Amino acid sequence: MSVAVRSRVAALLEHAEERYTDPQVVDDLHAARQRLEAPLRVAIAGKVKAGKSTLLNALVGELLAPTDAGECTKIVTWYRDGLTYRVTLQPVDGEPVQVPFTREDDALVVRLDGRRPADVERLVVDWPAASLRVMTLIDTPGIGSLSTEVSERTHAFLVPEDRPGEADAVCYLMRHLHQTDARFLEAFHDDDSARATPMNAIGVLSRADEIGVGRLDALEAAGKIARRYRGDPQIRRLCQTVLPVAGLLAETGATLREHEYAALSALVNIEREELSELLLSADRFASPHADVDVDAEARKALLARFGLFGIRVSVALIRSGQAPTATRLAAGLVRRSGIEALRETLVTQFAARADLLKARTGLAVLSAVLRTHPLDGSEQMLAEIEQIMASTHAFAEARLLNALRAGNVVLDDAGAQEAERLLGGHGDAPAVRLGLATDEDATQPDLMALEAAAMDALSRWRRRAEHPMASRSSIETALLVVRSCEGVLASMR
Repeated sequence: MSVAVRSRVAALLEHAEERYTDPQVVDDLHAARQRLEAPLRVAIAGKVKAGKSTLLNALVGELLAPTDAGECTKIVTWYRDGLTYRVTLQPVDGEPVQVPFTREDDALVVRLDGRRPADVERLVVDWPAASLRVMTLIDTPGIGSLSTEVSERTHAFLVPEDRPGEADAVCYLMRHLHQTDARFLEAFHDDDSARATPMNAIGVLSRADEIGVGRLDALEAAGKIARRYRGDPQIRRLCQTVLPVAGLLAETGATLREHEYAALSALVNIEREELSELLLSADRFASPHADVDVDAEARKALLARFGLFGIRVSVALIRSGQAPTATRLAAGLVRRSGIEALRETLVTQFAARADLLKARTGLAVLSAVLRTHPLDGSEQMLAEIEQIMASTHAFAEARLLNALRAGNVVLDDAGAQEAERLLGGHGDAPAVRLGLATDEDATQPDLMALEAAAMDALSRWRRRAEHPMASRSSIETALLVVRSCEGVLASMR
């Protein structure tokens, strides 16, 4: 269905493109149509030092995004799959130009050739990478920066006042939920189809290891907080879910080097008590006065790449025999970081809905053009946009899901929870919608179990729709859920 919607939107954009003569309008419409065929655009946003660039590197599997406080971290930077390695700078005024770049300490260093970050609209990094074929990742400057100019760049990119945003979805990083985070998500969340809904916003409890003060069970503690956030009505209205991720652990696991494994293996040979004392703090671990076989420079390098938590986890894995090689250690770090659950969620919640999300963005672009540059036939095209939005069940699901999470639909608690799940609020797979599995489950129920559960849900919601005492809004809600159940059944046949 989403592919058919995308085709309808593409045809509508092409028709409008043929009608307009203003070069800028034509370019905007053409770009919107091309965007329908491009990978989904996922922006990574959050407060300063939330770990955005580190998380991006972990998702890509390479050290690309700069993680220090350099000039490039103040610029919106796109990372997309390319045939060759190239960095293009788009100035605020003027034509885009290719700029030189180098790899220093395996991170990308872009030369701005004397330009100030304020003069650069964006950087576009083309990089051949399998992970970027599914979605283009966009690194944004930190919210709440001491420089209001830097924060405003992210707001202007993700929440523009005069046009639809350029990101199809957002991955928002937070250590704990602060008012700054809530205010930003409130601004990003809007009933306008170009803005975020719970369907295309994911919250990430980043630097999750710090929540447990670097203990080996830190991710479990962070997981409990994430689950509490997932149950918070305010957060549920703004985010699809909240997941804990130890970004540095994920990045290091994805980019582990042999000499680092050798240094960690040498640490394992230190007496347990002595090593435990060494790992009490970063200062102790990096001290040049520590009498251990691993020199201070090597320990500082490990600290920068792994953090104390990563070193503790690595030592525990090597010592237990679970990581006899660098490859096994890398896999163990990635598995314990939480990045795989996030990547799976990005695929199931964003990529699986890519056509729908991009179609919605295309409609928003066209609607904005038609309203600001009306011409003969604009009303007819606007009516067609409304017809697409109203007749497409997936759009209707998103609207009802928003209303449920905002408390604007009156249902009993059990009914509201089931409706949210059946509407795809926890994931789009049939087993997830039917409550027989979660996105993290490795095993899925068989077809007979799925069909039985779908038929049961369908009968239950039909009875709700036919209840003689039900209000009109309750009946409309039940009928929409019935259609979702029918869609789940149809997908299995």
